[in-house]
This record gives sequence, C-alpha cells and structure tokens, in this order.
Amino acid sequence: MNRQTRRTGTFIVTREHKRFVEFANTVRRNATIGLCHGRAGVGKTLSARRYAHWDRIEPLVTTWGKREDSDAKVYAASARARTLFYTAPVGGSISALRKDIQPYIMRLCICIDSHENPEWTGRHSTPLGPIELVIVDEAERLTMTGLEFLRDLFDHSDAGLILIGMPGIEKRMAQYPQLYSRIGFVHEYPSLSQDEMQFDLQRRWRKLGFGLDDADFTDARAAAAIIRLTAGNFQLLQRLFMQIERIARINEIAAITKDVVEAAAQTLVIGNAN
Repeated sequence: MNRQTRRTGTFIVTREHKRFVEFANTVRRNATIGLCHGRAGVGKTLSARRYAHWDRIEPLVTTWGKREDSDAKVYAASARARTLFYTAPVGGSISALRKDIQPYIMRLCICIDSHENPEWTGRHSTPLGPIELVIVDEAERLTMTGLEFLRDLFDHSDAGLILIGMPGIEKRMAQYPQLYSRIGFVHEYPSLSQDEMQFDLQRRWRKLGFGLDDADFTDARAAAAIIRLTAGNFQLLQRLFMQIERIARINEIAAITKDVVEAAAQTLVIGNAN
C-alpha cells in the first residue's frame, strides 16, 4: 500500500516552536489540560504535528490496512511521541468525535504496543492506554457535548490534553466550569519575530539559488516588502515564497526584487495581518 504523507514543507525550529514543546511536555508530564491559542497561520498546527511526529504516523492510522515492513519505523515514532494529533470536525459533535477519534486511539495504541511489546494481546486499563498526550486542533469547532466527551476521556486517563484554537478560545472555555477548572496551562503562540523572519528569509533565498545580502539595496527592499506583507505569519510566508519561486522559474530572473515580491503577492489572498 502506498501511503501518502502530508506535505508541510521544510520545518524550521523557531523560538516559538521550542516554547510550544516546553508547554506540551509540561501538560503531558502533569497530565493536565492546556490551551494553546494564536492567530491563523502563525505555526500552531505545524508545531503540534511536529511534536506528535504526525506527518509520519498519520498515513498509517488513517489508512489502516495490511501491515508493511516499513511500518516498524512508524511504530518506533509512535512509541517516542505517545501523542495523538486530531483535528476537530466541523460541527464538533460527540457523534463525529466518537466516530473519528476512537479508531485513531485504538490504532495508535496498537502502533505503540507493536514497538514495545509485539506479543502482548491484553487490554489497557485506561481509555488512552499508552498514549500520554492528546492534541486537538481547531478546538473552537467543538460543541459543548464534544467538549464534555473529551473531558470525560481525560478524566478516565492518565494523559494530558491540549486544545488548540484561535485567540479568544480561553474565554469560551471559561463558559464550561467542569472543563475550565481542569486547565493547568495557557500558551499563546505569537507571530514570527523580526530576527526569525530574517533567519527564515536567508534560508529561502539560498534555496532559490540567491544570496540575501543586507548591504544590497535590492535585497533589503525585497526583504522589507516580504516582512511587511506577511507580518510574521508563517503560513502566509510559505505561500508567498511558493509564488516567488514560480515567478522566478518562469521568468528566469537573476534576483528577488521588490517588484517580484509584489507580483507574487497579487496572486494571493492576503488579509489584514492585525
């Protein structure tokens, strides 16, 4: 079976990703509930998927079928991460959650057990078994009953739970006292800093075969235009450079200029960064 992995591009370990890892480790270690919020596109989902090794694990647990020799690497990654990443469905009802998340839990447990004790055929004493952390993305989609389902799952396990959403999710969760009282940590995921933007631009310039020279007026203008347009939004930065690369290839340009950046930006839907 040819399992397709999700293409998320080259991952850049930013300061904010490191802070997310610290946050996730703390939630996991204390078996509590954590909230992570930030604007769309800042990198919350990418960090969570990276933490859970989900780009490697997801194809197996979503296309469950005949085992392959290469699955041993997925089993090992599952045992290292012990983390389930799940995107809440639109509507976030309890029926949708049960239909989707429970098979993932079962399959991830099998992956972990297959690595650690392949001969074991018993039952786990808790609903999450060896899973130590569940990360739910797009958590603002969840209904009250959906949240109650997750709270009950959390209460009957020894695992941590992270809910990821847009700014304001913490205020919404305050409306559910039974869940809110169990929240141990809240983490804000901000946009890329100026230094991180410069570091990222250096890498992307080199990938296209150019060198970003701060002393070069053309490079400086182009970099300033990119920083202004993306405002530290990691997802938008990736999309913009996809267009810059396309324009550079089609037109066989020898340098990234402000005009190239603006031409690339015209092909994108760029909303208000504030």
